[in-house]
Amino acid sequence: MADFVRKIERDVLQSAPDAALSREWLVANGLGGYASSSLSGAVTRRYHGLLVAALPAPLGRVVMLSQVNDVLIQPDGTERRLGSYNPDPDHWHNGSPSGLTEFRMEAGLPVWRYDFDGVVIEKQVVMPHRQNIVHVTYRIVKADQPVHLRLRPVLAFRKLEAAVDQPLARDYRITARGHEYEVWAGPDLPVLRMAIEGAELPLTLDGGARRDVFYSVEADRGYESRGSLWSPGFFSGPLSQGQTISFVAATESWQRIWALPPDDVLRFETERRRRLVHTAHPALREGAMAELVLSADSFIFVPAGRVADQMRARAEGDEVRTVIAGYHWFTDWGRDTMISLEGLTLTTGRHVEAGWILRTFAHYIRQGLIPNMFPDGKDEGLYHTADATLWFFHALNRYLRATNDRHTLQLLLPKLLDVIDQHRRGTRFGIGVDPRDGLLRQGQEGYQLTWMDAKVEDWVVTPRRGKAVEINALWYNALRLTSSWLTEEGEADAARPLEELAEQARVSFNKRFWCEHSGHLYDVVDGEQGDDASCRPNQIFAISLDNPVLDRSHWEPVVETVRQKLLTPVGLRSLAPGSRDYKPKYFGDLRARDAAYHQGTVWGWLIGPYVDAWLKVHPDDHAGARELLKGFIPHLDEAGIGTIAEIFDAEPPFRPRGCISQAWSVAEVLRCWAATAPNQ
Repeated sequence: MADFVRKIERDVLQSAPDAALSREWLVANGLGGYASSSLSGAVTRRYHGLLVAALPAPLGRVVMLSQVNDVLIQPDGTERRLGSYNPDPDHWHNGSPSGLTEFRMEAGLPVWRYDFDGVVIEKQVVMPHRQNIVHVTYRIVKADQPVHLRLRPVLAFRKLEAAVDQPLARDYRITARGHEYEVWAGPDLPVLRMAIEGAELPLTLDGGARRDVFYSVEADRGYESRGSLWSPGFFSGPLSQGQTISFVAATESWQRIWALPPDDVLRFETERRRRLVHTAHPALREGAMAELVLSADSFIFVPAGRVADQMRARAEGDEVRTVIAGYHWFTDWGRDTMISLEGLTLTTGRHVEAGWILRTFAHYIRQGLIPNMFPDGKDEGLYHTADATLWFFHALNRYLRATNDRHTLQLLLPKLLDVIDQHRRGTRFGIGVDPRDGLLRQGQEGYQLTWMDAKVEDWVVTPRRGKAVEINALWYNALRLTSSWLTEEGEADAARPLEELAEQARVSFNKRFWCEHSGHLYDVVDGEQGDDASCRPNQIFAISLDNPVLDRSHWEPVVETVRQKLLTPVGLRSLAPGSRDYKPKYFGDLRARDAAYHQGTVWGWLIGPYVDAWLKVHPDDHAGARELLKGFIPHLDEAGIGTIAEIFDAEPPFRPRGCISQAWSVAEVLRCWAATAPNQ
């Protein structure tokens, strides 16, 4: 697996006071659960945990095991911490643990290497696929004499989105059967099971220890930052050179836990990841792109909490799959899923799962809309989006291009026609076609319906009510695609009205959206304040989609404007510098962050449509298009290791912000890297 290893050496980890705190790792389990923390071992976010279990509604994702305080006791009695766990915030900013010599992601799995005066120990975290189980493995690589290892599990029992001072339980009970231990925290909560495999390290119960912890990132983000964690005691025992032990924690049954020995868990998971890479597009099978293929896998999951959906799909001979929009806090979002689908599944050879995802979301269509998102721990989606459903047409087209799955097309065509009909007649949230010009308008007071969807309490930061440029580019694309599908299926008469509606929209779009004095497209026309000439990246979709709505004569000036004002090494700015509302940095409390979210902040995923537009204007410049992606490669060493963040500051050094790992950021870089391969 040499091609799939990313190393961060000791000098990098100690290069700055927060070098090991600002970098994070993540391992997902294919159910929506995961393990994640800072490289230092400190839990700096409410979302950090060694076992964040994905549980049926109404629980959703729950931080069960926060961390394991691991201490190596040398023969002379000296205690050496393997991580930073002190609740004092000043201690956490003293850099990486003194003995940490290397951190690496090996096939996407985190490995720490420590050297304490010649005693060398490695630690690795792995989760069996689609199981709420975590294995933390320790290997004594070198030790002249036996050493002691002391492991103190620290429990949270807190919903993922809950404040750190709001655990689900205050009282705990622990029971033992041999070397198997169970922590019970209440009748409505799952049992946490713990054990040590590989050596005799009994659990010493010390009456239960509760301690306060400071979450530094939560403090920076303006949230509650002090909460308590609980530990029942500690595992401890001697280990010699060459020995390996695994601490196992799970919400699954003992039967599932012991179904595979820890060595097999690692071996099978490594092999599964190897297959993922070798199934992907040839241009993605080595180096940074292979790492991103493994990152892409973390977003595709079975929604464990939505039991009824799984039962329905299996009764139909299908499977439920969907996409986590980003880690740590996003769930599955319709818009993000459809934009990400090609990069996450089709370029990685996971065509069957792509079909499952599309058919899953088709079942969720209500009043002509697919869900905007599914709240954590809920069975029902929220439908306040004007563009997610239109992206569904785009995703289906890319799927059909890759698979020619006519059965799925025939299954979905009636639903697509109903979607178009609902949009023509008008549906929820003011979404509907203006019969005077055939353009699609949207907007309702208090709702944020486009992808620029920041909202703080009652403040919708960028409401964009009216006729938004990308909404109409997507609407035109959807009409043209559906018309072509109907024609292919021998239904030319049904296709003709859609062609007429598409032509009306095209003519109106080019008449209304071209802003002559600025040389680019209006962002919104017929808005609450008239026409909005803000220079935003949304205009690029008028060129980038499979059926461009913008007249060819305007392609070059739009692409050039975006290049000059919005393009950065890690995506496109959401608003051009010099604009009244432009914000160069994304930081502060929730209100300050959301004020900057779409007001200059760079979005990595937007590099995808820009590359598409660039290649339409410069069809022979695949090398130039490939260069546009290379700014993401050094980023894989920062924020979430081996993955791509959600957003970046709008000015150098383009510091990563938001989610450490975002589906559409990863997906669009993978898609475009494959599309710009020399043999394409």
